[in-house]
Amino acid sequence: MTDYQASDIRVGDTEREDALGKLGEHMSAGRLDIDEYGERSAKVTAAKTRGELLDLFGDLPEPRPAFGRPGPAPVAAADRSPSLRHKVVPVLVPVVAVGLAVGLMFIVKLPFVFLLPFVFIAIASSRRRGFNQHIHNAHRQAMRDYRDAMRDQHHRMRADWRDGRY
Repeated sequence: MTDYQASDIRVGDTEREDALGKLGEHMSAGRLDIDEYGERSAKVTAAKTRGELLDLFGDLPEPRPAFGRPGPAPVAAADRSPSLRHKVVPVLVPVVAVGLAVGLMFIVKLPFVFLLPFVFIAIASSRRRGFNQHIHNAHRQAMRDYRDAMRDQHHRMRADWRDGRY
């Protein structure tokens, strides 16, 4: 790809990031001090066109920002619908669980068939309600913190009582 350096073409974030990386290389090589790097990097983030970026590298050797020929804007990826696995698994798991329960009851020959509606309702409501492990863990941590705070307060009160402060 040939370098296309038209100076009036606007730059995007990727070009600015590339220029900042190249300025960092110049600073690590000792060509720029910290203050000059700070000034130039501020100008890089404010640069609107390729010419403004290239002016910042006028007194520096390679590496310099290289720009390709501008092309059409990339097409945004269309929102993908959930895959078949994500659609089927949440439905299939409760159905298989109920089927296994029914099969186990007939194999063992226990008359618990009348409990099947309750089992099905329990499984279906747990899927609808959902179990969020993060919320569960946060609740458990809050309970532990509360317990520890109460224990600490109890110990402080016992120490105060023992020392005659009450």
